[in-house]
Amino acid sequence: MLDIKFVRENPDVVDASCASRQNAHWDRERFFELDERRRELIVEVEGLQAERNAVSKEIGQLMRDGKRDEAEAAKAKVAANKERIAELDNQRGEVEQELFDLVAGIPNIPDESVPYGKDDNDNPEARRWGTPREFDFEPKAHWDLGPELGMIDFDRGVKIAGSRFYVLGGMGARMERALINFMIDTHAKAGFKEWWPPVITNAATLFGTGQLPKFEEDLYHVSPDMYLIPTAEVMLTNLHRDEVLDGDKLPLWYCAFTPCFREEAGSAGRDTRGIIRVHEFDKVEMVKFAKPEDSMNQLESMTNEAEQILQTLGLPYRVVTLCSGDIGFSARKTYDVEVWLPSYNNYKEISSCSNCWDFQARRANIKYRDPAEFKGTRLVHTLNGSGLAVGRTMAAIMENYQNADGTITVPEALVPYMGGIEVIRPED
Repeated sequence: MLDIKFVRENPDVVDASCASRQNAHWDRERFFELDERRRELIVEVEGLQAERNAVSKEIGQLMRDGKRDEAEAAKAKVAANKERIAELDNQRGEVEQELFDLVAGIPNIPDESVPYGKDDNDNPEARRWGTPREFDFEPKAHWDLGPELGMIDFDRGVKIAGSRFYVLGGMGARMERALINFMIDTHAKAGFKEWWPPVITNAATLFGTGQLPKFEEDLYHVSPDMYLIPTAEVMLTNLHRDEVLDGDKLPLWYCAFTPCFREEAGSAGRDTRGIIRVHEFDKVEMVKFAKPEDSMNQLESMTNEAEQILQTLGLPYRVVTLCSGDIGFSARKTYDVEVWLPSYNNYKEISSCSNCWDFQARRANIKYRDPAEFKGTRLVHTLNGSGLAVGRTMAAIMENYQNADGTITVPEALVPYMGGIEVIRPED
């Protein structure tokens, strides 16, 4: 969340930020009403405390002077004063909570380098890698290849779970597992520490990364205050909630594989076929904790890590910079890595790498200490990125590596993880 002091001193900046995001709003008038009421309560309480202290000192003297009636009246005044202070403290608590909730609902302010735009159509392309394959036959979509090769079963997925669920079988299940291990191994070699977190979390954790309260409807509830995670970012970032990190050890690089669960699986009518938008999917996630002056460098390196996976697999892709109207709630700057999918004759997002600045760290109270640079503590910067979405990677391999005879060639880098299998053929 934003610093309340920053919001108080820069309301026009917040207005401009929300306007650039297109659909973001904050109640400026209510903010200043609450802020002024908070100040009034503080002043009134401080005045009553000063009066109480002064009267309390008088009581002893009155007793020594034998003025018992006046002393008793002073005691009654102190008691009434105490009750009033307690009442005002309760009011202040309610005002501060409403003020906190209001600011917690304001999205992060996009970095100056983020281009203005209304939606994903305005995301400028930063670079491309690879050339989409030109087929000498009519290529098939992964939603056709999957069932034909016994890799994906959509009907049974719907039968046992519901719409937008699927089952992987045979070489599909094996490739999913192979991709997870390949991605984790690649990131570990680059210096990421691997974690294996739970997939059920609590409200405090989801608040820390910005999913709650704004996106509660998109989450799967498993009990009144427990949820299935939408991404491992939630768990990896909150590993250090309410902690002070050692500045000498920054940046920290973490990665994890988890299933991810999203009640709302994308815009209605979009990507309804195949495994692009589903309610449960596997993903390898990267998270970094960095010093403020280094976080933008870490964003570039994180994006490169995601790109390295695609390059090693030989999958064409492009990188786009998200414009102000497409950037996420907690993000200050985001790059999307989009892989080429022949079935769409277009690029589709396979990784989103974001620098959240101190937005999540303030919500989760994650700080660092570096005595050589400053006294006290500072908020750390948090970053997250997909490395990669596993199902979409499988879909991209199936479509880009398909052959005219209906088989799929396994990318060379994945062959060792597939037990030496080089070609996927239809099941007998």
